[in-house]
Amino acid sequence: MRNYSPSKRILVTGGAGFLGSHLIDRLLARGDEVICVDNLFTGTKQNIEHLLDHKRFEFIRHDVTFPLYLEVDQIYNLACPASPIHYQHDPVQTTKTSVHGAINMLGLAKRVRARIFQASTSEVYGDPAVHPQTEDYWGNVNPIGIRSCYDEGKRCAETLFFDYYRQHKVDIRVARIFNTYGPRMHPNDGRVVSNFIVQALKGEDITLYGDGSQTRSFCYVDDLIEGFIRFMDVPWDVDGANQGCPGPINLGNPHEFTIRQLAEMVIKLTGASSKLVFKPLPSDDPMQRKPDIGRARERLGWEPTVQLVSGLERTIGYFERLLDQD
Repeated sequence: MRNYSPSKRILVTGGAGFLGSHLIDRLLARGDEVICVDNLFTGTKQNIEHLLDHKRFEFIRHDVTFPLYLEVDQIYNLACPASPIHYQHDPVQTTKTSVHGAINMLGLAKRVRARIFQASTSEVYGDPAVHPQTEDYWGNVNPIGIRSCYDEGKRCAETLFFDYYRQHKVDIRVARIFNTYGPRMHPNDGRVVSNFIVQALKGEDITLYGDGSQTRSFCYVDDLIEGFIRFMDVPWDVDGANQGCPGPINLGNPHEFTIRQLAEMVIKLTGASSKLVFKPLPSDDPMQRKPDIGRARERLGWEPTVQLVSGLERTIGYFERLLDQD
């Protein structure tokens, strides 16, 4: 009875977070019914308060490490703190969110025969010995380091997704997300884009770890969400020949910048007089990160379109408004 209309009933875990709230905006705009689940550890009601009165939106405060019983057509599993400051705050809970959360959401997908999307991460590649990173690369991850709760938790979640596909024929999609930025980022999440912008707007010096030569690739949030939706909407036969694939698929921007280049760009765009201050590089921090998106181009017809300068201008505008409210 769930498929009585063209619209879908979609569950988004972590829906009050940065990525989840943008995804929900897109799903509601195209006519879907959305259930947002979040325990509000890093997500905030401010990200979804413009939706609370929407007739096709429902918010449930819930931790995905506990089972959830709903009737849905699709599940986007985005629940997990994604910045080092937040996921290292309670590393045991971070691992449980990735692993127990995956088990609970996969169990739900199996029961109701829903298609399920896993928000994995480029962190599964660790400090890569292959550059750029392709989906076939197995990674170089420290299993006992301070970042392992997140890196290995996400790797285990991928294992669970593919085992549920092979053993139970669950219709899965696994996306490996590279650095993403945009409005609704948490101002204190410790990620370079938000850190640099907030420091510049406050007139503070900008903190770089290491010598600033490490590289990242920055994808604007609107581009990433477009990739999510295309991936979920590609038809795929779990029993045989298919037009799509279960993944993993890299989603990110293939244009690479050094951290120092990013800091200098933020200073220029904000008009700040901030100086660069260098501190020791944290343990296990990757030196290079750049996605090979050939698979996404081929199978989804997707690639980012927003240039870094344009995306930073929009993000700076958001943080200016946010800081003015404080």
